[in-house]
Amino acid sequence: MGRVYATPEQLAAYTGAPAPEGVERLLARASEDVDAALLTACYAVDDDGDPTEQPVVEALRDATCAQIEWQLATGDDGTGAAGAWDSVSIGPVSLSGRKSGPPAASGVDLAPRAHRALRRAGLLPGVIW
Repeated sequence: MGRVYATPEQLAAYTGAPAPEGVERLLARASEDVDAALLTACYAVDDDGDPTEQPVVEALRDATCAQIEWQLATGDDGTGAAGAWDSVSIGPVSLSGRKSGPPAASGVDLAPRAHRALRRAGLLPGVIW
């Protein structure tokens, strides 16, 4: 398993709700999504490849939690299959319509809040000179 940027407790604090069933799998998949968006990002890491600067650690944590929050709100289980359906309802929230348009440039459908967290930390867009 790859790097995981948030804990179940951090997810619960971020969303204000208890961590859902299968949270470890959701965290792993959301962390993979964040990694995919960061393919060209440059930031300091330790010998294990973990970020060392606190703002980067926090941005990766927040982006991972935002990705899961968005997936849960849209009815996605982390597989990306939810984008194929016409409607999703969770409690009082109801969404309908089919997602259209090209996939994200990174090849991952990144949640808007996750994108903002990474952009605020200066991790997006990554540019290699």
